[in-house]
Amino acid sequence: MASIESEANRNHYAVMAANAGKLTSPQAIIDHNDIHWTALTGEPRGVDYIEIDAGGVPAMWVVPKGADEQRVLFYAHGGGFIGGSIYTHRKLVGHLAKAVGCRALLYDYPLAHQAKHPAQLEAAISAWNWLVDQGFDPGRIVIAGDSCGAVLTYGVLQRLRAQGRPLPVATLVISGWFDMALTAASYQTNREKDPAFAKEAVDWLAANFIGDADRRDPEVSPLYADLSGFPPVFLQAGADETLVDESRMFAERARQAGVETRLDVFDGMLHSFQMMAGRAPEANEAIARFAAWVRPRLGLPAAGEKTREKAA
Repeated sequence: MASIESEANRNHYAVMAANAGKLTSPQAIIDHNDIHWTALTGEPRGVDYIEIDAGGVPAMWVVPKGADEQRVLFYAHGGGFIGGSIYTHRKLVGHLAKAVGCRALLYDYPLAHQAKHPAQLEAAISAWNWLVDQGFDPGRIVIAGDSCGAVLTYGVLQRLRAQGRPLPVATLVISGWFDMALTAASYQTNREKDPAFAKEAVDWLAANFIGDADRRDPEVSPLYADLSGFPPVFLQAGADETLVDESRMFAERARQAGVETRLDVFDGMLHSFQMMAGRAPEANEAIARFAAWVRPRLGLPAAGEKTREKAA
């Protein structure tokens, strides 16, 4: 049974669904989302936030006290390409980076009303290039994102592979949007539970992002990408969200391609419920699972132990 605290996320999406069509300007949508998103997440203690320019891309270092200085979480925020920013997601990424024990680079990108695809992916690539140019080893970087951030996460991976460049060591995805063709059965089966992400609404988001372009282009719909050779991936989704079957389909495609894959689906949860980190037990548990899975892949010990490097 879902916790009382987790109802904040369900209420957030109920308000979003009720306001659909009433917010008539891009800025009104941004402002509305910013107010509600930032209230969902608890403030993590002992985390510093440093705004930077990452190769021409607005970004933010998220640095927990005592975090390993050489390992990095490279994070793409969600928002359907109509909202979200480094400010709405800084607390979520703070919780995740703190649990993992590394710093994070949280980057911004143009929203759809500012520029269409591939401007968002170009920003992601620029931020990645900047990070590597600072001397960070891709073998010590985890690439991650939530919702539409999955599009950018796998867009970056595809570009890097095509260029023969080193890939990050692992991938984390929260409630990934993997298929702009919207073929998932859960758009219908979960429609009543998740009205904010009804198929019609997500269809509008896709059209707003890519216009009349091919919705099965692998750079905008990772479900149709060649996933072979990609890093291990840990996917999380809410059982009640309309996008849940996209995560299930993507997990199956990844396994078929030989990618080490884990998918955890949380009962009673909606889209990106991890945004309630610091407030709801389900979100805290999800963050803890991510951290436990990714720490050994980064060469970090279990929480509470010292790294061999620091002990030497």
